[in-house]
Amino acid sequence: MSRIQLALDVDDLEQAVGFYTRLLGVEPAKRRPGYANFAVAEPPLKLVLLENPGRGGSLNHLGIELGSSDEVHAEIDRLTGAGLLADPEMNTTCCYATQDKAWVTGPGGERWEVYTVLADSETFGEPPAAGESGTCCGQEAPATQDAATCCAPTATAAG
Repeated sequence: MSRIQLALDVDDLEQAVGFYTRLLGVEPAKRRPGYANFAVAEPPLKLVLLENPGRGGSLNHLGIELGSSDEVHAEIDRLTGAGLLADPEMNTTCCYATQDKAWVTGPGGERWEVYTVLADSETFGEPPAAGESGTCCGQEAPATQDAATCCAPTATAAG
């Protein structure tokens, strides 16, 4: 199954969950501190809410959720063949899930991830090792950034 993902920054997670529960007619599929996601069957949509006070209503990133790692690898090949730079991240933890994914950047700087969920995770993400930089939601993350603020806007990793 494939579906579009829309990840939004919200000021108040509880308020946003209440609104989107009523709007979409479904309860969140996953709730964690500062994070919620909705798996909507019709239209096929994964709505991700990331609590980032002061950034409410802004786009964090976009995505296309696929059904398997094989589909992700096929998309990486297709995107590369189409002349797009696909930045792969295999067996990575982000948004409380272990995933295989690749990132591409649209002409306006918008970040798209093509991904599949391999397993649920109790942690938000994998912060870079001490003194190293890494990626977070497909963008450069400073060495000082922790997993709890992975997708939160910073000077080097604005969602």
